[in-house]
Amino acid sequence: MKALRIHAAHDLRLQDLPEPEFAPDEALIRLGAGGICGSDLHYYAHGGVGDFRLREAMTLGHEVAGDVVAVGAEVTHVRVGDRVAVNPSRPCLHCEQCLSGHSNLCPNMRFFGSAARFPHVQGAFAELFTARQDQCVVVSSTMSYAVAACAEPLAVTLHAVSQAGPLLGGRVLIVGAGPIGVLLATSARLAGATQITVTDLQSAPLRVAEQMGATETVNVREQAPAGLFDVAFEASGSPAGLASALGALRPGGRLVQVGMLPSGPTSAPLNPLISREITVVGSFRFHREFGWAAELLGSGRVDVTPILSASFPLSRAQEAFELAADRERAVKVSLLPDEVFA
Repeated sequence: MKALRIHAAHDLRLQDLPEPEFAPDEALIRLGAGGICGSDLHYYAHGGVGDFRLREAMTLGHEVAGDVVAVGAEVTHVRVGDRVAVNPSRPCLHCEQCLSGHSNLCPNMRFFGSAARFPHVQGAFAELFTARQDQCVVVSSTMSYAVAACAEPLAVTLHAVSQAGPLLGGRVLIVGAGPIGVLLATSARLAGATQITVTDLQSAPLRVAEQMGATETVNVREQAPAGLFDVAFEASGSPAGLASALGALRPGGRLVQVGMLPSGPTSAPLNPLISREITVVGSFRFHREFGWAAELLGSGRVDVTPILSASFPLSRAQEAFELAADRERAVKVSLLPDEVFA
């Protein structure tokens, strides 16, 4: 089978690998579509993301959906032929964090396409891949694979919103209009926020944010957002974004850090934390929210088609990554098996 592997920064190769073997509690899945995530782009551009650096070749990809083609003897939750959105999180299910409902913080987590561990955890940008049955959420056979693959980034934003506390009637600022930022607008709207301002340095992604639930968008190259906010979500992963989010909060406000900041120390004006009693919380991946995300997509309550910019075959992955990195032209770029384009 073919798999898309990153060897170092800018060294992306579509390679032949043996078909994967699957355990008794696993399903073998044929890729339907996979979305290129910001972390995939960081591995491609920099050879790492945050504190996680490549130390060996790794198959990329964690926003995926596909069809079950075989199951292990112990699998009861899915059947051959099911279309599934695949949760890339593979927690141990036995540690204190897992048993207390915080499996996203599992110290033994094996997350698809991540260099956080060594040997690295291989991803799912491959014609065939395996997943434990608890990672598979069955979706309608009429749901497009690209939409189903968006369950993962939507789940990230649903978890971030849960970290923010009650948003009903709230004034929300979202810093950064990448895929996570624009989906945060959707999730904040679902949670009842009435004012949702999204900021960015570029205008094109802000137009998508308007389609995804923002009530106001601001290009911060031209102006600053007006007023103070109850909650700010920092989704740009930049120190400048963090500083602007802190400065825009009302006394007693709350900052949710969603974007992965650069490796090492980050400089930020922290005195407002004291003088205005700002609360800062982190948001890392998701837990139960993955199932909720798949349900929201399946019911039509969340429409992600505005963010789906383009689709490419795996054999044109280099071109797909270059487009995905161009924020003026794309929000979410999907990779599909070559035979879809035949």
